[in-house]
Amino acid sequence: MSSGELFPAMSTTTETVGETGELSGNWQAGVLGGILGALAMGALVLAMNPPVLAVAIPSLYGLAPPPNPGLGMVVHVSHGAVLGVIFAAIAGTLGVERTAQRVGLGVGWGVVTWIGLAALVMPVWLSVVGSPASPPFPNFAPPSLLWHAVYGAVLGGVYAATADRL
Repeated sequence: MSSGELFPAMSTTTETVGETGELSGNWQAGVLGGILGALAMGALVLAMNPPVLAVAIPSLYGLAPPPNPGLGMVVHVSHGAVLGVIFAAIAGTLGVERTAQRVGLGVGWGVVTWIGLAALVMPVWLSVVGSPASPPFPNFAPPSLLWHAVYGAVLGGVYAATADRL
């Protein structure tokens, strides 16, 4: 058996939705972009408003108080990775392949997550679990918009750089 039979050539193209109904896009690039985007966003959050990462985010799962920025970052990066996979499916389904388009889609995805998750879902969730960091509803905080746009830009950029390589 030749090495070509043991290790078949891997495709470097991004797939689109096929006849099986499978979502397309490169999920590995989505995970990587989501992790790196969440780390960049987390660094901004720590610099601008540490209690969000130390109390609010871990409170979603009963992990704070007391403040724990390490657990908050783990939860935050996990969310970023999952949202990165969803981004990859959207990018693949839409057939977005140019770098600028992927970055733009990433920023748009960041804004969508800000509206849907940070501004609407998170305040309700934190209120339900009785978090001391529960913000008002809705919570359209401009710094959070910046953080989510940065998440999306990094996600889109990393996805663009790696989707055809992973």
